[in-house]
Amino acid sequence: MDNTIEIIYQDHDLAVCRKAPGISVQTSRLGQQDMVSLLRNYFARKGEENTQVFVVHRLDQPVEGIMVFARNKQAAAELSRQSRERSMDKYYLALAEGEFEKTSGVLENYLLRDGKANTSSVVAAGTPGAKHARLRYVVEKVWKAGESLHFRDRPVQQPAGAGHACGTTQQALGYPDKAVSLVHVHLDTGRHHQIRVQMAYACHPLLGDRKYNPGCGPGYFPVGLCAVRIAFLHPSTRQEMEFEVKPQGQAFSMIAGVQSNTPQQATGHDLACSFRSKGRGI
Repeated sequence: MDNTIEIIYQDHDLAVCRKAPGISVQTSRLGQQDMVSLLRNYFARKGEENTQVFVVHRLDQPVEGIMVFARNKQAAAELSRQSRERSMDKYYLALAEGEFEKTSGVLENYLLRDGKANTSSVVAAGTPGAKHARLRYVVEKVWKAGESLHFRDRPVQQPAGAGHACGTTQQALGYPDKAVSLVHVHLDTGRHHQIRVQMAYACHPLLGDRKYNPGCGPGYFPVGLCAVRIAFLHPSTRQEMEFEVKPQGQAFSMIAGVQSNTPQQATGHDLACSFRSKGRGI
């Protein structure tokens, strides 16, 4: 682990790392750190000859979690293909407002992106430019309205340039007096702000999501969403690669009992991250 970036795995083809909330994957803004520049600087400091970094998938800036980056054009092409064709499995853990009617289900909508506003919205099928979006969810835990969430009532830490503090954790998250659900999410499509938009449209906006949750208080707080698991085929060896992490952002650390294991892989272990290589192609 570097002072500014956590590397989980690397070889000559790829690097798997954790993205902290508040950091862009790639940005053109001068003076602003992003994952690509952090990785390049990391490889340069290590004295590696190859400092190339290629983006093959993305996470929203306020979202934390696990990511894979390619380190050469051939690996980038193969990993991008897997991401585009949905053979790269991505699992998320979300903190959503409210109590779901069903403990598991599927959300299907059509999303239209507004590039100028950097938002997406649910629209009717057939709307020009709209794309089909589908996700599956499983509710793991529910804190009912009035039940203690074990919040730590303390000032919220902010990234540089985030503005004034919003006071306490509860104020930043919004709706501490309503039910909160811990939800596992698996994406079947990869649309702009997909989980955030679909959950909000289903009346379960994510905690801390000031863009899609009107109940959030003023000031900055990371969105209650973490990419906790990713699985793909190694671009050269064709081994099945699988990585998991636990959420570390404030939205999750303020609440006791949050686990990152997917329902299929739940083991109850307390490792900060894990890696499995199954050694066979598909």
